[in-house]
Amino acid sequence: MSAPHFYFVASDNEKDRFKNILDPSLWHTKSFLRLLKLPADNKGFKNTICRSPQCMMTCIKFKKRFTFCTNTKQSTQIYFFIKKYNVYMKILMILTSHSELGDTGEKTGFWVEEFAAPYYVLADAGAEIVVASPAGGQPPVDPKSEAADAQTPATKRFYEDFEAIEKVAHSKKLTDVKEMDYDAVFYPGGHGPLWDLANDATSIQLIEDFYKNKKPIAFVCHAPAALVKVKDENGEPLVKGKSVTGFSNAEEEAVQLTKVVPFLIEDEFTNLGATYSCGPNWGVYTKQDGLLITGQNPASSEAAAKLLLAAVTNKN
Repeated sequence: MSAPHFYFVASDNEKDRFKNILDPSLWHTKSFLRLLKLPADNKGFKNTICRSPQCMMTCIKFKKRFTFCTNTKQSTQIYFFIKKYNVYMKILMILTSHSELGDTGEKTGFWVEEFAAPYYVLADAGAEIVVASPAGGQPPVDPKSEAADAQTPATKRFYEDFEAIEKVAHSKKLTDVKEMDYDAVFYPGGHGPLWDLANDATSIQLIEDFYKNKKPIAFVCHAPAALVKVKDENGEPLVKGKSVTGFSNAEEEAVQLTKVVPFLIEDEFTNLGATYSCGPNWGVYTKQDGLLITGQNPASSEAAAKLLLAAVTNKN
């Protein structure tokens, strides 16, 4: 049975009033909602956060209960509650920096839906999200992902979200991030990862560190390419013997890029000893093998993010 969830809410004024007590990074600056995942036994909750009627309100949007703090004493209690039970989530999202689609003269990059859908699954659950890329700064966007027929509710929300756009535009350089600062990592796709993240030594080391330290790792569409040179603690391919998915040979053929890409994910995983499987073209299909989560295509990005979120919250 999953642990109960509560929301901690504060307005701009209260945020300023508590700024000397609460670590500012604990605040979700856009919606002022912070998800708190409580221990399954709920021990210490009554003595930790005020539960008097004047401090409890009903969150209509999420149909859950949350605590509304009205004084600094209560906010201090919540701060130590967060620290004590490690309920704060910080997720790293890694995007490609590669923009050339082989020798075609066309552009590639990251696929907008594959970033936007997971971003809002995680952000709406209260996670702080940090975006990184091999080169840092603005990662290239696959122009095809901005076409009218590629838009979804998540992409439309992203285009109107100045905060999220700024995060992407000023992504951290991959060499400046450390696994120890995050609870999990999510890799959106686009064809770009086939060229850079598949071979990026920093990315490979980060994935190995996350997995070694028992933190969930997720990859969608072409982003599973980032796994092909990742090793486990025994020096074997990380995907060997594991159930995985990723952009299928049939889907690559459908977009007429089979002879353009440096390798086919389905074939490469099979060669590495993974148990690869896929669903129908463009349908939602994910695989989870312990801490390793993979999604087949853009439509699978939201489902993969939900698996990652569940893995993080259950771990905490």
